[in-house]
Amino acid sequence: MVSTPNFNSSLTYVTTDRRFSSDRHDNSDDTEEDDDDDELEKNTVKREYSPEEKESEAAAIGYKVIGQLQRSDRVFKEYEPVFAVIQIGAHQFKVSNGDCIYTEKLKFCEVNDKIILNKVLMLGSKTQTMIGRPVLPEAAVHAVVEEHALDAKVIIFKKKRRKNYRRTKGHRQELTKLRITDIQGIEKPEMPAPAKKVAKEAVVA
Repeated sequence: MVSTPNFNSSLTYVTTDRRFSSDRHDNSDDTEEDDDDDELEKNTVKREYSPEEKESEAAAIGYKVIGQLQRSDRVFKEYEPVFAVIQIGAHQFKVSNGDCIYTEKLKFCEVNDKIILNKVLMLGSKTQTMIGRPVLPEAAVHAVVEEHALDAKVIIFKKKRRKNYRRTKGHRQELTKLRITDIQGIEKPEMPAPAKKVAKEAVVA
């Protein structure tokens, strides 16, 4: 006898998942990166520096902290026709007394601290120019820390196409504002006295 199929019996359907390349989520690398970032944040501990370490690291950057600015100090002077090229970290600046510059945040100084910028690459005036090899050992630029600030926000956007990977982060660079007060190590030419205005005498007709 030929057996006939029983259509009344319960049927089982097996469904297979179809995955397309656009729907594939390969987030294993992403989770590993996020976990690494979390571990780094947990493991970061603020290090305490000794005075010798602070002084050596500040000297490597290119400055030395003298002390706090007092009310009796008269460090701000009139403009002098002298300029200097200084190096702070990896950046170079051309400055004169009274100028204001923004650098990357200096670690071991507070607002109203007096500092000496000792990496002077060049000094110049109207009469002479001095070039260091690479620095001038006897030259120094004095400055005062005015504030610690944040630069404008920069958006960092990362994307991997066809991987559903998008990361957006923002960054604001920490800056230190310095006011240049004096430049030492070069002869400063005397400023010409301002010409006095001679009063015109009224001519009587």
